[in-house]
Amino acid sequence: MLPNMIKAGIIGGAGYTGGELIRLLLQHAKVVLQFVHSRSNAGKLLSDVHQDLLGETDLEFTDNLSQEVDVLFLCLGHGESKTFLQKNTVSQTTKIIDLSNDFRLIENAKQGDLEFIYGLPELNKKSIISSMAVANPGCFATAIQLGLLPLANAKKLPADVYTTGITGSTGAGQTLAATSHFSWRTNNIQPYKTLVHQHNAEIERSLKLQQEEASSVHFVPWRGDFSRGIFVSSTFASELTLAETFAMFENYYSDHPFVHVSGTPIFLKQVVNTNKAIIHIEKEGKHLVVHTAIDNLLKGASGQALQNMNLMFGLPENEGLQLKANYF
Repeated sequence: MLPNMIKAGIIGGAGYTGGELIRLLLQHAKVVLQFVHSRSNAGKLLSDVHQDLLGETDLEFTDNLSQEVDVLFLCLGHGESKTFLQKNTVSQTTKIIDLSNDFRLIENAKQGDLEFIYGLPELNKKSIISSMAVANPGCFATAIQLGLLPLANAKKLPADVYTTGITGSTGAGQTLAATSHFSWRTNNIQPYKTLVHQHNAEIERSLKLQQEEASSVHFVPWRGDFSRGIFVSSTFASELTLAETFAMFENYYSDHPFVHVSGTPIFLKQVVNTNKAIIHIEKEGKHLVVHTAIDNLLKGASGQALQNMNLMFGLPENEGLQLKANYF
């Protein structure tokens, strides 16, 4: 192992986000992956579960937590990260990045002496850099917030925002359900959790931090007929011109390497298999529409977690995240 390498561990590495994080960490020039924890797969090769890793690593899943690491990623189900930290002792020098929703809201951000920083770099970069614990944002929450934050920061977001978004089947997790089965998803779409999606609270919390008069995001999510990616469109009344809005977005994201504002219509294939977020803005009459596309497993989960790790360890933000889109 080279000197000054970051030693990383993963708790819950058998699912989609865990698998994606394994792939990223194995390719990161400054990281050595020490262990991947999975009680149900202990003793199996990582490549037995994530079969594309054949030839990439000889690591086995473990149920042993004795190894100390510099950073610990929690890729557990919602509600399980809090339980894990209550039952297990983690070194005070180990940085923690949680990919569940257990610590995203201010009222849930503390776990003992740890205080989790909300891990949206385009909102909290300075706080993430100096933090010991980060709560990675949700995938839909990431896409929606990136399309609204510049306006909220300028106090130009109205009281009501109407958002629709569609996500690939990997957003539902690896456990098979009726609505994630291939035969159900094929040639099919469906709205779900209309106006009550679990990401609403973190979205509105972030917007309120930017402007005191809180905006309500009326969000209708859709299940899509594809495996990965998120495309969201937010509509609201605005007196700003299209040119003013575009300039505002370009200025806000000038120091954020993964967010790009496009002057032409965008589509999902531009971002799939990357950590990018691409935004396009339209205006008709008094209404603005902001479109945002991301990969739900990368910028919406594991890629953003690695981006946060880079910030926490003083590395270039895009280290290990210079990925090629699956354009064709």
